Amino acid sequence: MNSKLKFYQSIKFKIALVFALMLMLTLECVGAVFVRQLEHQNLNTFKQTIELPSYVDNSLSEQLVNTNHKKANQNIRKILAEVNNNNISEIRVIDSQGVVRGTSNFDNRNMIGQKTTEQMVKATLVNNRSHTENIYDNSNHTRYYVNIIPLVDNSNNNVVGVVYLRASLESVYSNINSITLIYLSAALITIVIGLLLAIIISQEITRPIEEMRKQTLRIARGDFSGQVRVMGNDELGQLAGAVNNLSVRVEEAQESSDSERRRLDSVLSHMSDGVLATDRRGNVTIVNNMALQLLGVEHEDELIGKSIIDVLDIRHDYTVRQLVNSEQKEMILDMSNSGSNLILNAYFSPIQRESGFVSGLVCVLHDVTSQQKEEQERKEFVSNVSHELRTPLTSVKSYVEALSDGAWQDKEIAPQFLKVVQDETERMIRMINDLLSLSRMDAGTTKLNLEYVNINELFNYILNRFDMIIKKEEDPKKKKYTIERFFTKKDLWVEIDTDKFTQVIDNIMNNAIKYSPDGGVITARLLETHNHVIMSISDQGLGIPRKDLSHIFDRFFRVDKARSRKQGGTGLGLAISKEVVNMLGGQIWVDSVEGKGSTFYISLPYVPYEEGDEWDDQKDQN
Repeated sequence: MNSKLKFYQSIKFKIALVFALMLMLTLECVGAVFVRQLEHQNLNTFKQTIELPSYVDNSLSEQLVNTNHKKANQNIRKILAEVNNNNISEIRVIDSQGVVRGTSNFDNRNMIGQKTTEQMVKATLVNNRSHTENIYDNSNHTRYYVNIIPLVDNSNNNVVGVVYLRASLESVYSNINSITLIYLSAALITIVIGLLLAIIISQEITRPIEEMRKQTLRIARGDFSGQVRVMGNDELGQLAGAVNNLSVRVEEAQESSDSERRRLDSVLSHMSDGVLATDRRGNVTIVNNMALQLLGVEHEDELIGKSIIDVLDIRHDYTVRQLVNSEQKEMILDMSNSGSNLILNAYFSPIQRESGFVSGLVCVLHDVTSQQKEEQERKEFVSNVSHELRTPLTSVKSYVEALSDGAWQDKEIAPQFLKVVQDETERMIRMINDLLSLSRMDAGTTKLNLEYVNINELFNYILNRFDMIIKKEEDPKKKKYTIERFFTKKDLWVEIDTDKFTQVIDNIMNNAIKYSPDGGVITARLLETHNHVIMSISDQGLGIPRKDLSHIFDRFFRVDKARSRKQGGTGLGLAISKEVVNMLGGQIWVDSVEGKGSTFYISLPYVPYEEGDEWDDQKDQN
């Protein structure tokens, strides 16, 4: 808030302005009444000064009755000339026929003998009543007072004519304007002096208010150090004391609020669950960092103010009223539609006051992705194990029952049945051993015997074993294949568990041999990147459909289930390979084109190691 106010915005100016306006209004009202009364009094006095004596009216009446118009007109001119009144501008005598018989204005003597055009004169002749009027002459911009008096014959009381009197009002209004100007000057001086006094008085009155204003501004900024001076025990003094007490109370409340807010922020920031808080309308007001991570949002501004049902994408299933009224306390949210693979458990709790009024809603988000996946994998694992074990057990049971029924006496059939029972039993043993290995890896009880190994030599050694198998194979019905190698010439030393790494390569090579056509070529490559060793094994088999690539390392997953079981596979080899590579800190993946073959890649962390460094260190120690 701006603490600096312009003068015309301050209360001092407003008090002074109100006082000045009241004074001005009072003086204006008094002045208006005064000028009006002054004008009325001066006009009445002026009208009395321009009245003709009664003997003049009688003399003019006698002349208008005289039949000798010429002589009468001369007498009328003499009578008008004897009238000594400087206020009268012109006197006209008009007979009952409306003919002008005389005028006191020498410039208008040409009007004598002519009919008058004044309507007021004609009206006076008809109704025998005096008529007065103020007129304004546009030709010389002068105001006049006109008084038309009927002349009556005393013998028969008949109207014999009228006297038209016209007097200039300029002197009257000049006096009025002079007095009005004096009054206005005095009023203006009074207003200026009153305004100055009002400013001084208002400044003294508002000084405590100004100090309280500054103190409240400091409180608003968080500065509680100042105090307002108490200058008396009046209302302003009591208000100043209340402001000082308020400053202390606000400081204590602010410290308590800041402490609670910091504690709440610390709790929310370090919570492993996401927290969203809303107002009564369901719009998000508070969100912590974990909630942003779980919802895949970078800044809280993207969520603040939005409806929680839109944030959680549940508008089609629930309403804000249902969430606020606790009709739905807990739900599972699948975030796969928003591009995330998370599964969240959302728990809703209303924020209620002591009166029971619900002012908002708190939503706690808990990541249950691993639990849900583990539960799903456990169900699938139990189902797959049951299915995989049921097939060989059913086969063993069938052949054992056949042998029990007398087939053991048949020297040709019995050995074949026993061979099938033995193969299925060995297959179940391999499957159980693989399951035990995976179980130990999942439980974290598998120990690695790590050592630095020349990966070039180890990889080549494993491939040589498969070459040896090809050379010793004498059965012409067995599949023939060749292995090509493309290795870097640089020796690469990697810290691995030799036995488990050999198991991984064996699994991949066995799959390559199984699915390669007769006479196919298996290509093995080894190369070095900046901080990784990359190995790949490619075959020319049928390849893996695109829809199955993401599941190829799942347990018990087979692309061609019938063919895999026929060849004795357990469906756990690639799953074990992935677990081993992950334990070694590496990655394993596959690229495949259906109908052209597959390529399995293994990436292991690699730190350049010079063999001579170890000997140099030993020499330095010696």
